[in-house]
Amino acid sequence: LQVYEKFMELFKEGGQAEAASKAQEDLESLENTKLNIAVTGETGSGKSSFINALRGLGAEDQGAAQTGVIETTTEPRAYPHPSDPSVILWDLPGIGAMDFRPERYLQKVNFRRYDFFVIVASERFRSSHADLARQIQRMEKKFYFVRCKVDEDLANARRAH
Repeated sequence: LQVYEKFMELFKEGGQAEAASKAQEDLESLENTKLNIAVTGETGSGKSSFINALRGLGAEDQGAAQTGVIETTTEPRAYPHPSDPSVILWDLPGIGAMDFRPERYLQKVNFRRYDFFVIVASERFRSSHADLARQIQRMEKKFYFVRCKVDEDLANARRAH
């Protein structure tokens, strides 16, 4: 709504040329804006698989985030989205170790770089997830919780009952 009002004001004051120029400027600014999305969670929770799914890649595809049963992500790694390279998914090292401190972790992974966070859990959400979410809120950034591997939990529940 504000963009529309600003456009209409420019149109009235400066005519079509100035309004068109401002609209073109805004479009170019949008095209050059990068969106950095941090994907974090416990080791083995499916962070890399989640990134691959968002990018439409399988684990065996070239350029896919490395997956495995042991910790494969030790440093933040950037993965541009294939259809929109201005969207960058960051695969962050796992959280949840006994000595986990969210404030230290966020400094280690350069939290200021990211526009928002996706916190991935493969089982129930734990206190480490909540601690990290609180620290992200203190930074006045947004986050989303994503639950992965639900299919495995459902299969286990069917076998148990």
